[in-house]
Amino acid sequence: MLFLGEYEHSLDPKQRLAIPAEIRDVLRPEVHGEALIAAPGANGGLWLWPEKTFQELSSALGGSLLGDEDMQQFERVIFSQAARMPIDSAGRIRIPDRLLQAFGLSGSVMILGVRDHLEICDPKTWKAEQARLQPSQADIWKRARQALADRKRMDGAGAK
Repeated sequence: MLFLGEYEHSLDPKQRLAIPAEIRDVLRPEVHGEALIAAPGANGGLWLWPEKTFQELSSALGGSLLGDEDMQQFERVIFSQAARMPIDSAGRIRIPDRLLQAFGLSGSVMILGVRDHLEICDPKTWKAEQARLQPSQADIWKRARQALADRKRMDGAGAK
C-alpha cells in the first residue's frame, strides 16, 4: 500500500474525520482491516496505519516479555497511546479526544499520505514545515540517496 498526497479536511462536531476517497479507494478490508490505528509517530505527530499493517509492524517487534529496556519504553509509549478507529459506512473515523488534545488538533486538519502511513497535523504547522523544508529539498534527496546506497552496501555485506 502506498499513501500519497495531502488533503485538508475538517473534523465534524463529533470529532469525526472523513478519510479522502483517494485513500479509501486503496483500502481493502480483507487485506488492510476495517480500522485505522492511530499512534504517536517518529516525528512527534499523529500517525495512522491500516489495522493489519500496524499488526504486522507490531509482530515484527517480537515479544516484549523479556525485551530490553529501550523496547519496553518504546512499546509503552506507542501502544498505551494508540487507538483503534473503525471506518464507518460514510468513510469517517472518530479520533479520540485524548489524541486530539495531545496533538493539538481541532477544526481543520491536514491528512498527509506518507508512503506506508498517514499523518494528521495542523494545517498551519504543515505549511510552516513545508516552507522550512523547501529550500533544502535537494539536500534531502541527496541524503536519501546516500542512505539507500549505504543500506544496499550493508545488505550486500551481510549476504556474503
